[in-house]
Amino acid sequence: MNFVWEIVMLVGLGILLFSNVEIALPSMLAGGSKAVSLGIKLWGIYAVWLGVLKVVEDTGLDKKLAKLFSPLIRWLIGDADEYTRNQVAINITSNLLGMGNASTPSGINAISGLDKGSRYATAGMIMIVVLNSSSLQLIPTTVMGLRIMAGSNSASDIIIPTLIATLVSTISGIVLVKIMSKIFKDKQS
Repeated sequence: MNFVWEIVMLVGLGILLFSNVEIALPSMLAGGSKAVSLGIKLWGIYAVWLGVLKVVEDTGLDKKLAKLFSPLIRWLIGDADEYTRNQVAINITSNLLGMGNASTPSGINAISGLDKGSRYATAGMIMIVVLNSSSLQLIPTTVMGLRIMAGSNSASDIIIPTLIATLVSTISGIVLVKIMSKIFKDKQS
């Protein structure tokens, strides 16, 4: 993979040297400035959401969510200890609320709870990665926040399209993990 990046960088530098440098450099610097600005905005959004998730854990709401989602969690990841179920519940809830990457720490904790020291990921671990990546969102709060910061007058216009897209991606991911885990379980038998 390093070879690919080296080639991309060399080709990019070659094009830069033989193109109009007066146009390219200001564009590159402006892009870097916008990236830093976006990072700071996301940092603020995630700081708020991570604080909310910490309150959820400290108040014991995660245990209530785990109990509410218990049948779903058991079906998705199999048997797990209480801590892992709580982390999966927080992960699912934060994804439903569109917290974006703020849900990742609970996903990592849940995967750690499922890790039994094997070199290979279990179906439950893979399911958590898929759920966290596909991220079924009822309310895409992070994206709505970014749209508001960008000056959008109708930040909530994305709710229905986001719900449809994330529903399709989440269902597809769950179905594929279930099928693949069944195939590999049958091959191991």
